[in-house]
Amino acid sequence: MSRYVFKMPDLGEGTVSAEVVAWHVKPGDLVQEDQVMCEVMTEKAAVEMPAPVTGRVLSISGQPGDMVAVGSDLIVFETDATSAASGDAPVARAPAAPPPEPLTPQRRAGDRPVAPASGTPPSEKREVAAAAQEAAAGSNGTGSHKAGRVMTSPASRRRAAEAGLDLATVTGTGPSGRIAPGDIDSALAAGAARGAPPSMNARANETREARNGTEEVKIIGLRRVIAERLTESARSIPQYSYVEEVDLTRLEALRKHLNDRRPPAAPPLTFLPFIVAALARVLEKFPQCNALYDGARGVLVKHKGVHVGIATQTAQGLKVPVVRNAESRALHDLAAEIRRVSEAARTNKSTREELTGSTITVTSLGKLGGIASTPMINMPEVAIIGINKAIERAVVVDGQITVRLMMNLSSSFDHRFVDGYDAASMIQALKDLLEQPATIFIG
Repeated sequence: MSRYVFKMPDLGEGTVSAEVVAWHVKPGDLVQEDQVMCEVMTEKAAVEMPAPVTGRVLSISGQPGDMVAVGSDLIVFETDATSAASGDAPVARAPAAPPPEPLTPQRRAGDRPVAPASGTPPSEKREVAAAAQEAAAGSNGTGSHKAGRVMTSPASRRRAAEAGLDLATVTGTGPSGRIAPGDIDSALAAGAARGAPPSMNARANETREARNGTEEVKIIGLRRVIAERLTESARSIPQYSYVEEVDLTRLEALRKHLNDRRPPAAPPLTFLPFIVAALARVLEKFPQCNALYDGARGVLVKHKGVHVGIATQTAQGLKVPVVRNAESRALHDLAAEIRRVSEAARTNKSTREELTGSTITVTSLGKLGGIASTPMINMPEVAIIGINKAIERAVVVDGQITVRLMMNLSSSFDHRFVDGYDAASMIQALKDLLEQPATIFIG
């Protein structure tokens, strides 16, 4: 028997501590070498920690949300060559329990599930209708449904509509088969006995169970990092936002044309690779927007390469994987790389390098893009471009009203380093390329 102490490793770039996000083992578990023990979060990215040895877990340090210093004990193993050779399998973690059913007015905590009241079965509705037709036919053609009409008073019609009652299923007992108020009473009583659905008015007057209590969620891991960075961004950056509309009609035609002729292995083109390609061209003339601010040194670092962060929503929160050197990539290569890094972020397979090093960020809400937004700058960058929803609208072109595919670009800039005139000029240059998309690939 021997003990093996695994210490929090140095994860690079000045990291002095890391936050424990989740443990996948517990004291007493037998783990195999390279089995994932836990996940930790640095200021840059989430990192999975594999077991360095095969052995039994004696103790762990830190609960989710705790910071563990580099060099401190993280996990202690008991290693034994005989037990490792004995064929003992790692302790399997139990599968996650299915999520609890939501509490509803029909199901409260501690109650047995209660099925909601069902509506009148279609077969019964058909039987009622058939009976009504037979009753009308048996009255020598004097029923209430002659020539497709239902004879009753306006007040009775309104009452039936409010109750959700189909008058075609009601047999009238009045003169010439006219439906009287008593006939509606009888039909509603019969429907209630069969479990008919409540009327709209009845539903509106239902009381619902009041909900009490609270839920506390500890902010750890990626959500904590996002909160801290956005707070710092809002506190330290004087943001300037600028929104411009762009006519994408020609770009949409080009996109469809290229998709119809794309190579078999190439992914379908969305607007995003065109926008990133155009942005890379524009930033050649506006290098102050493709820059990072080093506050410790008081230096604005302008980059020649365009490393575009692609804001990506994941189950863990917002991540920003990076497409490096977008200025050097062909359109289909750019589309494939955007897709690759975004998918890696969503499946938690991004490397640390893939989540760092962006010089400007593009964020898009896709179909939820809305009319405009004020995106938050991804520090230490000085600019971010937001893509809103593309929608057909009536616009005036050359004095004529016509339908065009329009989209707004919502941008934010660090006003300390990007003047309003320069920001507007950059977005106008981007707009020109997108409205005349062939020019993205010229020169």
